[in-house]
Amino acid sequence: MGKEGASGGGGGDAGMSESVIRKVLVSYMYVAVWIFLSFSVIVYNKYILDPKMYNWPFPISLTMVHMAFCSSLAVALVRVLRVVDLPSSPAMTPQLYVASVLPIGALYSLSLWFSNSAYIYLSVSFIQMLKALMPVAVYSIGVLFNKETFKSSSMLNMLSISFGVAIAAYGEARFDARGVALQLAAVAFEATRLVLIQILLTSKGISLNPITSLYYVAPCCLAFLVVPWVFVELPRLRAVGTFQPDLFVFGTNSLCAFALNLAVFLLVGKTSALTMNVAGVVKDWLLIAFSWSVIRDTVTPINLFGYGIAFLGVGYYNHVKLQALKAKEAQKKAAQADEEAGSLLQERDSHGDRKTDSQA
Repeated sequence: MGKEGASGGGGGDAGMSESVIRKVLVSYMYVAVWIFLSFSVIVYNKYILDPKMYNWPFPISLTMVHMAFCSSLAVALVRVLRVVDLPSSPAMTPQLYVASVLPIGALYSLSLWFSNSAYIYLSVSFIQMLKALMPVAVYSIGVLFNKETFKSSSMLNMLSISFGVAIAAYGEARFDARGVALQLAAVAFEATRLVLIQILLTSKGISLNPITSLYYVAPCCLAFLVVPWVFVELPRLRAVGTFQPDLFVFGTNSLCAFALNLAVFLLVGKTSALTMNVAGVVKDWLLIAFSWSVIRDTVTPINLFGYGIAFLGVGYYNHVKLQALKAKEAQKKAAQADEEAGSLLQERDSHGDRKTDSQA
């Protein structure tokens, strides 16, 4: 009997460990898919826009192709196939759309325009190093909009990240001031967009997954891009005249961009946004290695030393965020436990009162 009980307990432990292993493997699969798609979109965009490769240096046009493709698929998934439901509490009214979604769409269009433009002037590896400034921008703008609390330790960490990126920029072999300005502007617009999502959407109880986000944001982003496209790229496209876009190249590129949004949905939904941040660090190192070994971009020791400093700062930033999430989760569990204990005591007291009344 004792042996049977022990073996039964062992079987339960084995089943539980198998379940945990399965969940871990699935999480790693989502991370791997997201890294692959993010990696593919970045390298593909570089291939299309770089004058030395596909030589189609029209970043606004490329972004508009992505937005048109994503808008069409998002409408099909939401309206025709009904894969996801639109938010209902609160519902997306025209007034709410204008007040909340349009500013986010405008910032998204600027972020995509400038980040894609940077690929014309800078190497993939150096762009990834500059992107390490994203936590700095998000924290600074969060403090400006009172969404983050100013702490000297946090600011010191942000300065260390900035210092590391500055060293990497100093060691860049193909430094281009215009490309750096475009990428820094893209980081600033993207950081502002992320903070405004918290202010204009999350604080109002509006929760959008990547498909519904594209459904609402992609069309207005496309509309905003039309204005600079008419003045900046349309005259140049007319001058080229004879260029015929390769439907396979632009179709697969747009499909990769849309699939990346779905991968974000799966990764964040099945793991967490913090997991995506940590996976992003791995992806950046892979892109730097790919840029150096395959594209043959020059990566100097000073580049790597500077980015190493920034990497440590970003790693510490993610660690602090993780600890804050754990503390928040612990507080929530403690509050739930106190609430359950209070309700049990209340039930016991009311039961005792009823018993006393019946005896009387």
